[in-house]
Amino acid sequence: MIHISPSLLAADFATLATEVKRVEDGGADWLHLDVMDGIFVPNISFGAPVIGALRHHTSLFFDVHLMIVDPERYLDDFLKAGADLITIHAEASQNVGNCLTAIRAKGCRAGLAISPDTPAEAVFPYLDQVDLILVMTVYPGFGGQKFMAEMMPKVRAIRAELNARGLSGSVDLEVDGGIGVGNTETVTSAGANALVAGSAIFRAADAAAVIAQMKQNAKA
Repeated sequence: MIHISPSLLAADFATLATEVKRVEDGGADWLHLDVMDGIFVPNISFGAPVIGALRHHTSLFFDVHLMIVDPERYLDDFLKAGADLITIHAEASQNVGNCLTAIRAKGCRAGLAISPDTPAEAVFPYLDQVDLILVMTVYPGFGGQKFMAEMMPKVRAIRAELNARGLSGSVDLEVDGGIGVGNTETVTSAGANALVAGSAIFRAADAAAVIAQMKQNAKA
């Protein structure tokens, strides 16, 4: 099943509740929430209070992407804010396995992300501990970057490993960065089934049309 997850980072921050309703009504499956600390990535976005405020305005699945160092310090804050899935970065935690276990023990889905310079094999030891793997198709930190097609072999390698272990039905494979109508088929044919799209959706005049076209292209 394909999941379209609009990234809030590209929304109009002055009208967040309205923006979220627009993509929910437009057929979005998830809402991607990029949390940045200015340390792991060179940018600061928003935190648990904003996510908690939005939780009252939507029933969308909250796909929370923590681009922060030592994410285990803040797990409870994001759980209380309404996260349905918490994704940490393999490069940002001192004990990835323990952090993933802690997320799941609290009744939340756990995800593991890797940046462009991190090989696919870095996630293999944790595939039995996750509900989602996120492959960054841009360098994390800023929206609106150009899609890196050279990440597709990494997506294929992870999909192959999931298939080999019989995990394809239980672990989603997500891509994030420069995703839109023009490359939907590229990433889904490589094995991704969850697509994060920021500018392509939130900055479109007709978000519903973009989401519908992405889903159609994914089926192709």
